[in-house]
Amino acid sequence: MIHNGPHILNRPIARLLFGLTACLFLHGGMAAAQEAVTVQEILTDPALFHLRQITLRGTVRHVQPLDPYEIPAGSTCYGGYLFNLEDDTATLPVAVPGLCGVPMVKDPDVEEGARVAVDATVQAPSHGGYALSFKGGKITMDQEGVVQAIANRITPLVE
Repeated sequence: MIHNGPHILNRPIARLLFGLTACLFLHGGMAAAQEAVTVQEILTDPALFHLRQITLRGTVRHVQPLDPYEIPAGSTCYGGYLFNLEDDTATLPVAVPGLCGVPMVKDPDVEEGARVAVDATVQAPSHGGYALSFKGGKITMDQEGVVQAIANRITPLVE
């Protein structure tokens, strides 16, 4: 039985949907291939990178698990940790937020000396907000002058 009702997708609409889908895939591939920023570039002008999504590549140093900490909404977060990311130009503190509201014990996802790519959001001082630290879990960035990257994704580098 053949139906020619309104549920049949006509060719111009199908072409449009295919074109939009192709554009999304191409754009996603280009975003994934973005060039890494050096740590020195961020430290030279932190305000330029504030709240920008960037990719960093380097070596993990000084991994430090965080004790559970509370966020302003009242939830407690578990499994967060800090580490330094060292590239050929400098070193930048990286925070990996914990999972909030779910009590758990979790080891950091990185190890000392591992080579990684980190997709992160930069937080620059003098722009308000908080950074994760060992001084009570979080510190006011304006008071400390800390430039910190907040990791969104960490990927091991294969050399």
